[in-house]
Amino acid sequence: MICPLCRKRKARRVCPALDRSICTVCCGTKRLVEIRCPPDCGYLSSAREHPPAVVQRQREHDLTLLVPVVQDLTRRQSQIFFLLQTTVAQHKPEGFYTLTDDDAAEAAAALAATLETAERGVIYEHRAASPPAAALARSLRQTLEQVRGEAGSGFDRDAAVALRAVERAARELRRQEAGRPGAYLELAQRFAARLPPPEPGGTGPADDRAGGEPRLIIP
Repeated sequence: MICPLCRKRKARRVCPALDRSICTVCCGTKRLVEIRCPPDCGYLSSAREHPPAVVQRQREHDLTLLVPVVQDLTRRQSQIFFLLQTTVAQHKPEGFYTLTDDDAAEAAAALAATLETAERGVIYEHRAASPPAAALARSLRQTLEQVRGEAGSGFDRDAAVALRAVERAARELRRQEAGRPGAYLELAQRFAARLPPPEPGGTGPADDRAGGEPRLIIP
């Protein structure tokens, strides 16, 4: 039987999420990104407990890239950063558009500028120029609106800082990986795949001053 996902390799693994067999390559590369793996999947558990050496090296490389971006953020700002990064990773461009690192940076910058302007008492919506960036900015705004109500005071200020961190990460990876316009997006997808699902009844970061435990764990 040929794998129904790639239509190239033999299907050797029964996927509980798709209820059919797929190849080992698609299982390894599409899990938690394109395939919604159940938590009790044996292949998923094995991969998390014993990641291949190449995966471990990739994780270490990703952390090396992101640590300079998040090291000066507060706990809540870091939580918001990874929440936004998950939104970037899961965002699907509209129509025939494709999303690039430049779009991610532009979307984060536009929304951050809007929040920063509001902090100064001026209501003005900064808009991203490209259609893919504008659509992503709307998704990022929706994510923030979902958690704003339970986050406490100062949330918009922290959100603006986190958005600037997203912008820096996207621009820095775009600079380092000049030949790969989606290097940051790929990194965001890898991190999003390793984040645990949100707790029941909660989707966002806790307020530092509330003394709560983080609802998102930095991988």
